[in-house]
Amino acid sequence: MSNIKSIIIDDEPKARVLLNAIVEQYCPKVSVEALCNDLPSGIKAIKKYKPDLIFLDIEMPGHSGLELLDFFDEEEVNFGIIFTTAYNEYALQAFKFSAIDYLLKPIQHTQLMEAVERFSRKREQSQSQQLKALQNNLNVSKSWEEKRIVVPNGQNYKLLSPSDILMIKGEGSYSELYLQDGTRILASRNLKHFEEILSHVPYFFRTHKSYLVNLQSVVEFVKSDGGYLNIKGGLVAGISPEKVDEFWERLK
Repeated sequence: MSNIKSIIIDDEPKARVLLNAIVEQYCPKVSVEALCNDLPSGIKAIKKYKPDLIFLDIEMPGHSGLELLDFFDEEEVNFGIIFTTAYNEYALQAFKFSAIDYLLKPIQHTQLMEAVERFSRKREQSQSQQLKALQNNLNVSKSWEEKRIVVPNGQNYKLLSPSDILMIKGEGSYSELYLQDGTRILASRNLKHFEEILSHVPYFFRTHKSYLVNLQSVVEFVKSDGGYLNIKGGLVAGISPEKVDEFWERLK
């Protein structure tokens, strides 16, 4: 029996029908209440059906899917969104920065099932902050230094500039972020996740299997005890022997 109400907003008839068919076949917990061909009709359907989840195309005539927030107050954004997109890799990096789920066209059923499962796990969490961050991060005129990443922290999301972060320590499926202001954030993402979303920020470097370091925060390289780095704020990060040469190159 379905317990997730959804609507599909996409200007391409074939895309709407195909996604609806995949949802029906592979996601029995999801019911599709309406198929909408543009953003205005989608807004009406949201107000009428009050869905839990919206499958939203980004590039549509007249209105971009990213304009959805303009039609709702922040407290009204009590639904999840999974974007459907044919965006290039640069734009997909913005989705990762913003912790927003997306389905890359042509949509595959395994991709859909994974996205719905992620939504089920976090369906009580508001996406308004994430959506605002995505709108900001898709502004390609901004440098990566100006773009903020969204960090899941319990039931909340922290929006951080990369320069806010001194280092990140991996702890299995979690990571601990050490910030410039002396605070720490335990995030429900592994270190590889942060390595990927910060890959375009030139001063972040994976020094060790357990450490991702802001090179601007390094104050000392210590050779003893196998080698380690002293970081601002009295922090210490490990560095693997095979990473030492690359570390010096990156510092240049």
